[in-house]
Amino acid sequence: MGFLSASTSFTRYMPNGDVTKELWAEVPDRLRQHAFVEIEETADERSFGWVCFDDYLDSAWRTAPSEKAHYFAWSLRLDTRRIPPAVLKKHTELAIRQYKASIEDEDKKFVSKAKKKEIRENVVLRLRARTPPIPAVFEVVWDTRSQAVLFGSTNAKARALFEDLFTLTFELELEPQTPFYLASRLKGEDAVSRLENLEPTTFSAG
Repeated sequence: MGFLSASTSFTRYMPNGDVTKELWAEVPDRLRQHAFVEIEETADERSFGWVCFDDYLDSAWRTAPSEKAHYFAWSLRLDTRRIPPAVLKKHTELAIRQYKASIEDEDKKFVSKAKKKEIRENVVLRLRARTPPIPAVFEVVWDTRSQAVLFGSTNAKARALFEDLFTLTFELELEPQTPFYLASRLKGEDAVSRLENLEPTTFSAG
């Protein structure tokens, strides 16, 4: 469910700091500097980076630019390889047995903990190379007038990844626009202590 759908879930942010004219002009280049890198032909566990809003397979913005009227729009793509634990356990056990079978001296068939770890790491690399990465895409919209940033997810892990990469790309921290933050901004610092002492009200009989 993206921003072009009838309904969607998103997190709203404001940058902590001024967005200069120079930074607005650099947005396309900075997105390319932190663009997604494909891992289809590698054994890497995961990869993430920015891609084109109109086509998540385009990390060079050949399909369409990131500028959309007074907005910038792009997506965060995250590819992850997941090996089921039962599959990893089975192949590790098979590899250990093959290793033991390759040793002719019966007195040296003991497999140390370090050797088991080495065998397991080799199995992980072999299985990763055979496991296609699973892509996930989260849309991003940045309003150049209000400076508000919308991220198309409320998942905590996805938000943390987005916030870190946004800061790395634009050198700006993001402040989530929670009800507490909005209320304190509207009412001023004098209201912060009163807001912190608010208690929830139950409107239905328990």
